[in-house]
Amino acid sequence: MPSRRSSDRPPTAAKKANRYGALLLRIFTAHYRPGATKFEFARTELETAAGELKIALPKNLGDLIYSFRFRTVLPAEIVQTATPGYEWVIELAGHARYRMSLLKENRVVPSDNKYEIKIPDAVPEIVARYALGDEQALLAKVRYNRLIDIFLRVTAYSLQNHLRTTVPEMGQIETDEIYVAVRNTGQQFVVPVQAKGGTDQIGIVQVRQDLALCRHKFPHLTPRPVAVQFKRDETGEVIVMFELVEAGDELKVLDEKHYRLVPASQISADDLKKMADASD
Repeated sequence: MPSRRSSDRPPTAAKKANRYGALLLRIFTAHYRPGATKFEFARTELETAAGELKIALPKNLGDLIYSFRFRTVLPAEIVQTATPGYEWVIELAGHARYRMSLLKENRVVPSDNKYEIKIPDAVPEIVARYALGDEQALLAKVRYNRLIDIFLRVTAYSLQNHLRTTVPEMGQIETDEIYVAVRNTGQQFVVPVQAKGGTDQIGIVQVRQDLALCRHKFPHLTPRPVAVQFKRDETGEVIVMFELVEAGDELKVLDEKHYRLVPASQISADDLKKMADASD
């Protein structure tokens, strides 16, 4: 999902974006050499850059890094150094350390021609009313409607949400929600779920983090990373779910389904027949 143009942002947001961009560009130019495909830097270098540029240091340095990892387009001066078909991404490289890597362009976006599956909405009205923010509402809808079970064809249980832990060679990472699951053969899975709202995008960086967490904390379970996001149009809201796999430096979609949550009364006999036919 593309980010808004800077001209569309409120003045305070544009000012923050310009400040963040200037600081990251300073770091990039200090390390980058033509032909380089990766380099590391420490969070403390942002403080040094702020002093050199005479820019007020952001109160939350983590927000600066997060913005460029998942939400905001990198400064044009950085983007133009990338080889065609590749892009710069920011990865975790240990405690308060980061790695800028040149990887193949990887963006997972909802398809426009997917069949919509109607699911009876089981979210309690009181939960729907008081959910705080897109991502929390999305996770609640996935959980109460057992969409992980339906999507992956397993029996899944929410183990923990907003799991924050430390992974060797990466440092501290956070996953929106972790499920454990079992299938009819007895095979067990760990399912890290990333929920994306607003202009946040699904990319290989987050999936790599999730897989590293799974290998470290759940070495005997089969990982099945899932990403979920809202897709909104004039007819309402659809929950898009992706099962993802890492293939070298690329992110591949193993499966994608679109679910529309509706009152049970709005699922007609004709709807049931169409969905039965689609599942053959």
